[in-house]
This record gives sequence, C-alpha cells and structure tokens, in this order.
Amino acid sequence: MMGAKSTPKPVTKSGKIFSAHINKKYYYSYNICLQDHFFLYLSFIKSKRVTVVHMMMAKPHKLVPFYATLLDACSSSKHLKNLKRIHALTITLGISRNDFIRSKLVSSYACCAQLHEANILFSFTIRQPTFLFNSLIRAYSSLNLFSQSLCIFRQMLLARKPFDRHTLPVVLKSCAGLSALRLGQQVHGAVLVNGFGLDLANSNALINMYSKCGHLVYARKLFDRMWQRNEITFSTMMAGYGMHGKCGEVFELFDKMVEAGERPDGVTFTAVLSACSHGGFIDKGREYLKMMEVRFGVKPGLHHYTCMVDMLGRVGQVEEAEKLILRMEVKPDEALWGALLGACKTHGKLEVTERVEERVYGRELSFASSV
Repeated sequence: MMGAKSTPKPVTKSGKIFSAHINKKYYYSYNICLQDHFFLYLSFIKSKRVTVVHMMMAKPHKLVPFYATLLDACSSSKHLKNLKRIHALTITLGISRNDFIRSKLVSSYACCAQLHEANILFSFTIRQPTFLFNSLIRAYSSLNLFSQSLCIFRQMLLARKPFDRHTLPVVLKSCAGLSALRLGQQVHGAVLVNGFGLDLANSNALINMYSKCGHLVYARKLFDRMWQRNEITFSTMMAGYGMHGKCGEVFELFDKMVEAGERPDGVTFTAVLSACSHGGFIDKGREYLKMMEVRFGVKPGLHHYTCMVDMLGRVGQVEEAEKLILRMEVKPDEALWGALLGACKTHGKLEVTERVEERVYGRELSFASSV
C-alpha cells in the first residue's frame, strides 16, 4: 500500500515480505527493504510522515544503518536539501553524534560541496578514517581549491593515516592544478612505495600531472609503459599534447585509440577539437565533429561547439560559426557567444556582431521588461 501510493513502480519481493511483517520490529528486514525503496523513504521525510516509519523502531541506535543508507543516497545524488532534512532528523533522534553517522555526514556534505559544514563536522569526529580525508581532499580539488586540498592531505600525513588507491589521484590532480612538479614527483614516489604503480586511476593521474607541468616526454614514457589503458588514459595524454601545441601527436593518439578498440567519449573529442582549433585544422575539425555523432554516437556539447566556433573564428569564418550555433541542439552560453563576438570584432564583421548582440542582449532586455 505504501509503495503503491508513493511510486508507480511495482513493489519488489523484499517489499512484499516487509509489508507482511510491518507491525513487527524486524530491523534487518527494514534495512534490506530500505535499499530497495530509499526514494520512498525520502518522500516520507519530505512529507513529514517519517514518524510513521519510526514507530516501528523504539531504540535510536537501531536507526543508524537506516540513516547511513539515506546519507549514502544523498551523496550519490548530491541532493543538499534532502541531506539537510536527514541531518536534522539525526539530531532529533539523538544519533547525530554516532561516529558512523557523523562520518557519513562529513562525506555527504563534502560530496555536496558544502565544505564549511563538512569541516566543522570533521573537527568533531573522533575517528577520522582514510575515506573521510579522501572525501575532503576530493571536495576541495573538485572546486579547484588545490592549495586547500593539499593542506588536508598534509593533515592526513601528520595524522599518520594510511593511503588507499583513491587518495593519491586527487592529490596529483591538485599538484597539476598548481603546476607543482616537485611535489608531484614526491607523490609519484608515494604511488610506487604504496604499491599503486599498476593501478589505472593512479597512472592516469600521473600522466595528467606530468603533462600539465610541461614534462610531456616523461608523461609519454608512463603512457607507453602502461599494460592497461582506457579512454581516460588516451584523452589525458591527448589533452597534454594539445595544451602544448603538439597537434600531430593528438591525431596520432586518436587513431591509436580507435585501433586499440577504445571508444572515444566527449572528453576525448574536446581534446581533439581543441587541438584542431589551436592548430588551425579547419577541415579536420569539421570531420571530427561529424564523426563523433555519426560514427561513435557521442552528441556534441557546449565544449565541442565552443571549440568549433573558436576554430572558425580564428580564420574569419564567423558566418559559418553563427550558423553552427543556430542549428545546434544545446542552448548557447555566455562563453560561446563571447567566442563568436570576439571573432567578429577581430575580423571586423559588424553585421554578424549586430545580429549576435540583438539575440543575446535583446533577449535579456525583453526578459527584464516582462519581469
């Protein structure tokens, strides 16, 4: 009955078993059922009917697995509003100080980019396992706060916490963001000492770090020595070459990637189109844009169209760039219109400039007047 009112999907087998014993305090069945229906329980919280569920559970500590699973769901979906509701309920029920729940709260707030809240909770957490440090390091790095990310890593070292295979790739990303080659080399040593030299994510992060720090030769050596590669490996190496104007190597790697049976994704085509733009390879750019959708089934996004507009704008083909923007399926953003306007002003295309300004600023004015 609960499942039928809350979701159109049929109730699973575990849901039927749970419903048959709904008046009994079957905590294990409850938590198993939760994993099938956590969206249903989130809807209970939203509608303030969660007290009906809690009537089945008199002891607060029995609720810990229940709320831990809900917090995991918030981390996966990055749903801040639900996270705050669940946090409030853990305080009301007196389980927010539980070490396991507090750890989950830190991780969830970090996943939702709420670093102030995550840090406060982290400071009150008695047990600070490796995965908590990883969550904070990753959260800062994802917001391009690379120095702060490395500060958390330093705290982790001082606390003598062990690394796992998820720790060092994010640290290497922060080193790359700061072009901190010497620190990146030290982290490379830590990768080898801790036995992560053959781990794919760590190897990809090393290639990214050396590429962004300008050591393309060493990045390529790492690439060639890898016994296993994926689309991220190829895309990272291509992006490194493209960043330093090595367009020929980008196209060569793309061909090797396809020959190796790896399927290019959106990131791969961003690297290739960016190389076409910087190298002035107009025909190749058109070819790759067509290829990505027709041959590989990858729909072009804003990054790809921005590369194309930039590429066409560099050689003065702003009319073609304008037509490309008008027929694309995604909505243009400021960066895309800005790239076109910049090309118009560089090449003195006043008519196109007026049309673009009318579309961009005209819409804003009409929207402001309607409000």
